[in-house]
Amino acid sequence: MISVVILYPQSDGTTFDMDYYTTKHMPMLAEAVGEACQGWGVSEPGAKYHAVGWLMADSQEAFDAAMAQQGAAIIGDVPNYTNARPELIVGKVVV
Repeated sequence: MISVVILYPQSDGTTFDMDYYTTKHMPMLAEAVGEACQGWGVSEPGAKYHAVGWLMADSQEAFDAAMAQQGAAIIGDVPNYTNARPELIVGKVVV
C-alpha cells in the first residue's frame, strides 16, 4: 500500500477554494484510482499550508496506471481551486 500526500503551500498571493477541493477535485482523484483507492481525506493545517490532501492506494502500480489514464485531467483541474503549486509526496506505507 502507498500513501499519496499533496501539500498546498501558503504564501502571499496564493488562493485556495477548500469547498471545490473537497467536493470536486479529491473525489475526482479517488474515482480515477478506482477500487485501488483505500481512502482519502483533507486537512486544513493553517499557517504554512492551505490544505493537505491524502490518498491511500493498493500499490504504486495502481496509482501510476490511474495517473497515466486520468492524470492530465486531474492536473488540469488544479487551477479551478488554487494558484498554489502543489507538492506531492508518495511513499510506501510501513505501519
